Amino acid sequence: MKLDKLIFYLLNHKIANPVFDVLMPFITSDFNLRVFLVFVWLGLLIFGGRTGRIVAILLIPAIAISDQLSSHILKPLFGRIRPCHELENVRLLVPCGSGLSFPSSHAVNSFTVATLLSKFYRKYLVYLFSLAFLISFSRVYVGVHYPADVLAGMMIGFVVGIFIFYLWIYSVELYKNKIKKKFEKT
Repeated sequence: MKLDKLIFYLLNHKIANPVFDVLMPFITSDFNLRVFLVFVWLGLLIFGGRTGRIVAILLIPAIAISDQLSSHILKPLFGRIRPCHELENVRLLVPCGSGLSFPSSHAVNSFTVATLLSKFYRKYLVYLFSLAFLISFSRVYVGVHYPADVLAGMMIGFVVGIFIFYLWIYSVELYKNKIKKKFEKT
């Protein structure tokens, strides 16, 4: 935990600069992220063809699972207090919030989305994970999460994204086999 606090202060204080002081609160804003996600979701649904519609539909349970797992199961289980509530001299650039800290729901959700999208749109993998990393990093920079909260959130989000993708693949294969058996009987 000492290393976590040391890295927190490094990212929250030592690399502070006027550009990040404007950019990171914008990136980490719940409202901005939701608006962005709605545009991505609508873009997939309207312009993405069959694959886009599949991904748009899969994003609904993916985000629901990742957010509920993070906010309603893991955070109460671990009960970690946010750094802005327990450390001194935190550069707090957004409201601290009353919620718990571990894992970062922003990290879980953004990595779930990036992982799921990257399984369908490989050519955007670097951009998707770069954005998810930036969102996750912003949580430490603005003073509301420890680095371990974000790192755990990134890993959990990756696992949830992979889980949803392979659950979809498994479901498709089950359906194909069911149809195949039906035609073999006739």
